[in-house]
Amino acid sequence: MTSSHPKSPWILARSAQAAVATAAVVDVFRAVAVRDHYLHRTDATLHRSGLISMVFVYLMTLTVALFLVWLARSRRTAQELSPGAPLPSPGWTIGAWFIPLVNLVVPRGIVLAVGRAGSVSWEERRDTTLVNLWWAACVTHALLIVVTNQVAPGSTALLVVAEALMIAAAALLGLVIQRITALQHSALGVTVPVAPPAQV
Repeated sequence: MTSSHPKSPWILARSAQAAVATAAVVDVFRAVAVRDHYLHRTDATLHRSGLISMVFVYLMTLTVALFLVWLARSRRTAQELSPGAPLPSPGWTIGAWFIPLVNLVVPRGIVLAVGRAGSVSWEERRDTTLVNLWWAACVTHALLIVVTNQVAPGSTALLVVAEALMIAAAALLGLVIQRITALQHSALGVTVPVAPPAQV
């Protein structure tokens, strides 16, 4: 028995990519505004940093939501393409991102599992390296922000490095989304998913 033919989430992918890119750019303005207020505490700098920070929080919330919806959809498509593949549960696919410490390690494996299961064209060395580079930039940026806020909140050097990592992580995530979606789209063009046999 053949299941309904799944569709690759191109609209979700493009929306997530656009949100990621926009959030990264806004974060640069946010970081500069916050540093400016730290060095020159006036009502004007407080208002500017507060406004940009608020916009960033709203935008980042939208970005996270779009990315996780894309990931959940890609996971479902990967499962339909490879019914026996070792994929995380739908709940864990989303929930792992919100558990402290766990979210520093597990989400990388989830993205890799979705990528591998979604297409036989997944290139282990190249594609895994792409995911690893994105995750390294993302985690390093997060840790550097914590260190900067605790040790040297006004440091220009740390600000530049942190924002460079943010831009790099955003660009690499865009490529990860593109790669996984393209592979699934290609697989869907030549594969008719078959439902796993009913268990007795």
